[in-house]
Amino acid sequence: MPRSSTPEPVVSVVIPARNEEAFVASALESVASQTWPPTKIEAIVVVNGTQDRTLDVVRAATDRLDGLAVRIVDDPTPGVSRAKNVGARLARGEVLVFLDADSRMAPDLVERIAAASGNGAPAGSVAIVADSRDPIDRGFFALLEWGKNLFKIRANMLYCARNLFEEVGGFDERLQQAEDLDLLRRIQGRGLEVTHVGDSWIATSPRRLHEGPLRLGLFKVFARWTLGHIGIWRERPY
Repeated sequence: MPRSSTPEPVVSVVIPARNEEAFVASALESVASQTWPPTKIEAIVVVNGTQDRTLDVVRAATDRLDGLAVRIVDDPTPGVSRAKNVGARLARGEVLVFLDADSRMAPDLVERIAAASGNGAPAGSVAIVADSRDPIDRGFFALLEWGKNLFKIRANMLYCARNLFEEVGGFDERLQQAEDLDLLRRIQGRGLEVTHVGDSWIATSPRRLHEGPLRLGLFKVFARWTLGHIGIWRERPY
């Protein structure tokens, strides 16, 4: 993989976590397992408006992962866009990576993102796969990735240079979904390149696909994502 001659950036991984006690430890463990130098990574977990043991789980995981720098924010106000902005404001890294609390990063993801950033792409989306062996779950996420690549849609989990993130004003805190799409489109509107990291991945929980009988959650998720893409219901809780 080509590497930039510029100094290795410090990468801040921002994890918004609300009622994610079952998943957030795995998300943190995936950050700690990166191939990128551990002294060049920090994790910022923003526990926002949670009603379960998410905060306790994060603290326990942090104690176990003593090689990873973790900052914990206990914010009583819910809101995914707000939580991401809170984490970004505390970040020390030159590059911000936004990871959902029910997701895991591939071990080489930060390395791939650092390479893309160093080679002139200040922001980009990341390939998403199902954190599941179920063929329907995996097929659903593969279909979404195929569509995103076909139509060059930049959405879902992403990275962004911190200075650029600040220049565009961060995430729109009114939005509860498609906030990533909105941010990347604003960056594209400045004439800047927004790439797609397709040679690594983030594995995300398919739990919403299993809501309701007869796998009807598949259609609900697809409908919400489609509507969010065209600007409908973005302010409604996901």
